[in-house]
Amino acid sequence: MLTITPEHPDDTWEVEALYDLCFAPGREALSSYRLRDDVAPVAGLSMVARDGDGILAGAIRFWPVTVSGHICLLLGPIAVHPTRQGEGLGGLLIRESLSQAKIAGWDRVILVGDAPYYGRFGFQRLDDVQMPPPTNPNRILGRALTAGAWDGITGRVVKAASTL
Repeated sequence: MLTITPEHPDDTWEVEALYDLCFAPGREALSSYRLRDDVAPVAGLSMVARDGDGILAGAIRFWPVTVSGHICLLLGPIAVHPTRQGEGLGGLLIRESLSQAKIAGWDRVILVGDAPYYGRFGFQRLDDVQMPPPTNPNRILGRALTAGAWDGITGRVVKAASTL
C-alpha cells in the first residue's frame, strides 16, 4: 500500500537522497537546475509516495517558470526508488500531481524528457519553446491542462518568482 502526500519540508533530505541515488552525479549541473536555483518547489504539487512502513518510494517536484510571460509548471525531477521501479509508481505520481495541478488552476506544464515515456501522459514536443542550453530541443515537452493552453506560446523558458 502506498500513500501519496504533498512534500513537507521534513521530507527534503530524504527526497534529495532519493534523487542522488536515482540520477547521475552532477545532476544539479544540468541547465534545468538554473531555473530552480533559489526558487521553492510548488507547494502542494510536489509530492512523495511512501509505503505502509513510511519508507520513501518515490517523489515528484514542480517549479514555477515562465515562457514569454506565461506562467508554467516545470515538472522534475521525478524519481522512484530502484527497489520500487516497474510497479507503475512514476506514472501514478505524474497522474496524481497533474490532476492536482489542474484543480489548483494551473494551465500548462513543461519538462525535459523522453517523448515515448511522457507521451502517454499527454505530453507533446514544444517546437517553439527553448530551455536554457545545452538542452536537446527534441526533449522539450509540454502538456496543456486546459484546452489550448500552449497555443501561440513561444520563446525561452525563464525562472519565475519564488513567491508563486
